[in-house]
Amino acid sequence: MNMKNHIVILALTVALAACSKPQADESAQDDTLRKVLLQQLKNSHSHEEWFAPFVPALDGVTAEQAAWIDSTDNHSIGQLASHLAFWNGRILQSFQGNTPPEFKDDNKTTFRQLNEQEWKAVTKQLDSIQTEIEKLVENGTDAQVKEWSSTIANLSMHNAYHTGQILYIRKKNGWWKK
Repeated sequence: MNMKNHIVILALTVALAACSKPQADESAQDDTLRKVLLQQLKNSHSHEEWFAPFVPALDGVTAEQAAWIDSTDNHSIGQLASHLAFWNGRILQSFQGNTPPEFKDDNKTTFRQLNEQEWKAVTKQLDSIQTEIEKLVENGTDAQVKEWSSTIANLSMHNAYHTGQILYIRKKNGWWKK
């Protein structure tokens, strides 16, 4: 073998060695991404860290309180919960590999005023949807978690945003115990 072939083989060996290290780093990054996304999902769902998530924010709210609305264009607690259940449910369908039905309506239609029976159902539904999304992220492939990451981050922020509105209504009316 001549010197030129030795250099080519050495260069290929170095290149292959360099390529193998990022794969190990990618695996660690995938684990970190999954952990961060799961933490954000749980923090906006039921695990209280920096702010109250929606499970405790909705806990103890009566159907009458959920229907209360002020004299402005603000939404009721029930409307906010129905909105979250609607959009989170569509995301869950998508993550499960299903295509959600086409949505051509105005987003305003997702803020439904609920009767007592619907109020009880939507709080359970919202909790169930979020739990299923968390399970899918926990058990999903690295490729799925990467693909879903932006949606998960936005879903968590969306949950936190509307939970803040729910807490504002509860505090304003003296319905918040904390």
